[in-house]
Amino acid sequence: MEQPVQTPQPAPRRISQERQRITGLPLYFQGYLSVRHVKSQEFRAYWTELRGTVLFFYDDKKAPTYSQKLDISALTSATNIYPNENDSSQFILTLSNEELEVKADNYEYGKEWKGFILTVAKLSVPPDELLLPEQLTRMHEVLEKEKKRRITLDDHSNASLNKESLHKSLPESLPSKNNSSTATAMPACFYAVSRKEAIEMLEKNPSCGNLILRPGSDSKNYAITVRHGPNVPCIKHYRVMSKETSYIIELERKVSLASLQDVINYFVTQTQGNLKPFVMRACHNALRTAHSSESKTQRSP
Repeated sequence: MEQPVQTPQPAPRRISQERQRITGLPLYFQGYLSVRHVKSQEFRAYWTELRGTVLFFYDDKKAPTYSQKLDISALTSATNIYPNENDSSQFILTLSNEELEVKADNYEYGKEWKGFILTVAKLSVPPDELLLPEQLTRMHEVLEKEKKRRITLDDHSNASLNKESLHKSLPESLPSKNNSSTATAMPACFYAVSRKEAIEMLEKNPSCGNLILRPGSDSKNYAITVRHGPNVPCIKHYRVMSKETSYIIELERKVSLASLQDVINYFVTQTQGNLKPFVMRACHNALRTAHSSESKTQRSP
């Protein structure tokens, strides 16, 4: 008996390459989403890709060309609706000229989608989403890629303009190359490092601070690593549990706080400033300034 002839399917890598060629944008996140315009009656499921600041909707996971797309660069808000209902996630993307309702089957998955969308649209990791450390790390990576992409685009499109017109043409939301103060969800002393790496950072750079926030060993919660004492330093670690609406420091008497920045502030306040957040960049900038001032003083007659 003859077997039915099956249509050959393109390899996943070739599909990705073809989509990259068509869209010309880097892929940041992908997966199934159900969407509908607010005035429509039914949701429709699409394989969805977030590339740059555009959502591309594909009728099939293996389709090389998209059927619809939505530019979210002018996103006004992403508002949750029906939170935690049947462990699903729904939110409305509001733009200046339209609204799109988005639904994910899994609440955590929907929260992740919303986080990535807000990251690229607002150029900031959302501070009000209780995300896992590994998710936050990936969003920070995407944030840096998108910032570099926009700077490159701006450089190309304004190469022929003079300095004054270039300054006027820059969008207000775009950080300059020298601006390191872009607001993010994480405290400045958060590093995606292991316990061993955190200890090494504190030991090798004591002038940069003595408190590091890092992912916990289970990748679902957080940990604080500190280096106490000026003469005989000792290393201590504290677990920080991520709950639905708070973060809990596992001390002899547990402390519940609203944000990770509150957690850092708690350690600083309770030790009367003896614990200082470890910020490598600020430390190195201060050292360079000090060395520069010292050099100028030595050169003075």
